[in-house]
Amino acid sequence: MSTSAATHYAEALADVAIAQNEADRVRQELADFVALQRESPELRIVMGSPAVSRANKLAAVNALVALLGAGKTLRNFLYVVLDHRRMALIPEIQLAFDEQLDKQRGITRASVTSASPLTDVEKAELRKVLVQISGRQVEAQYDQDPALIAGAVVRIGSRIYDGSVRTQLQRLRAKLASG
Repeated sequence: MSTSAATHYAEALADVAIAQNEADRVRQELADFVALQRESPELRIVMGSPAVSRANKLAAVNALVALLGAGKTLRNFLYVVLDHRRMALIPEIQLAFDEQLDKQRGITRASVTSASPLTDVEKAELRKVLVQISGRQVEAQYDQDPALIAGAVVRIGSRIYDGSVRTQLQRLRAKLASG
């Protein structure tokens, strides 16, 4: 079971969800299902065990979908995943699904860590710069780390833009030590 299999399922789900104009709903429902699965080792065992009949697994999926108030798109998708014995891939599928939706919508995600909370004006200015850098619409998640002293560290995918004072001081220390 590989990431490419998870990507294949995620792309198929994204195509259906977008075609049915349910992308945001399915995103949330899938995230909720993954959270249930993560919190319940018993659920993971039931879904992954060859000793549990298909009928019992389908009944469990139906009960969980009803509990979550999820729609038929997620239910049918889970049936397919279950029939192909790929329930263990659900967390990977969820991540790949989120990435696929973002890709199709021209969105990139950024993780911003700053020394202190950013104001709305600072966030808007930063977002403008990130849009210029990435060429895409940017949705950012903000965290704080006082150890940065000042400034911010931004991660977009595998790229890191480090404008923190801590890193600048480390570079200056290294330069002084080598000189």
